[in-house]
Amino acid sequence: MLTGIKLCRQILQASAFETFRGEELFPGTQVEQLDEIAAYIRDTAGTLYHPVGTCKMGNDPMAVVNSRLQVHSIEGLRVVDASIMPTIVGGNTNAPTIMIAEKVADLLMEEEPTPFRN
Repeated sequence: MLTGIKLCRQILQASAFETFRGEELFPGTQVEQLDEIAAYIRDTAGTLYHPVGTCKMGNDPMAVVNSRLQVHSIEGLRVVDASIMPTIVGGNTNAPTIMIAEKVADLLMEEEPTPFRN
């Protein structure tokens, strides 16, 4: 991102952009030093994507939940949201998240009541 800001500034200084170039809005001409640009990026960067994979499902060492969405080594706790997806889907995450919740509802209905769920 730091390189991207530097490159954009360099490209936009070309004479071909002179008639289109206005005042730099973000991060602004007062932000010049690399550490200042890095601080701007840290303070303002975000994502347009829905986060997934933060509690991924699987049996590898980085997986948090099993195929029944039960958290490894913690009895009675499940994760039921987009964070269990190992990778992001090609479209919006809303429908897959609803399907995940529906599947867990079915799993819960199959189980015997426990002290955690009765």
